[in-house]
Amino acid sequence: MYQEQKFAIAAATDGACSGNPGPGGWGALIRFQDGSELEFGGFNPETTNNRMELQAALFVLKELNKINFPPSLTIKTDSKYLINGMEKWMQNWKKKGWKTASGKAVLNQDLWKALDCPELPKIKLQYVKGHSGEMDNDRVDAIAVAFSKGKKIQLKNFVRK
Repeated sequence: MYQEQKFAIAAATDGACSGNPGPGGWGALIRFQDGSELEFGGFNPETTNNRMELQAALFVLKELNKINFPPSLTIKTDSKYLINGMEKWMQNWKKKGWKTASGKAVLNQDLWKALDCPELPKIKLQYVKGHSGEMDNDRVDAIAVAFSKGKKIQLKNFVRK
């Protein structure tokens, strides 16, 4: 649990996959008003990039559920799949029994349903172009890639899930 005075001011997520499908990793970070940061990462031996993007977002939302943050907080991501799914597609998927417009089962349904949990905070996602020099996106990308390749990376206040 985080100390009471912790107040989140920024968050970012990313996913990576070596092969698609293949070994994958995800990275996330939360920055606090006091200047501290927490970074997180995870690994899956056989997955897809999109699953890792969703996993990172799910993890950070669960962490933000334990922390104070302003209503203006956004989660930076370079995943249009995540943004479109959360902001455009999910409502229709639910109405159609988790089927796409073409009638096929929605991929990654388990993670989409977990992201749709009413107990999770509703936080706006902010698109940032990947590999564009945006500091937080570059950092979570480095974390995700390191995890996907089984490489060691130093995380700030590392918490592995």
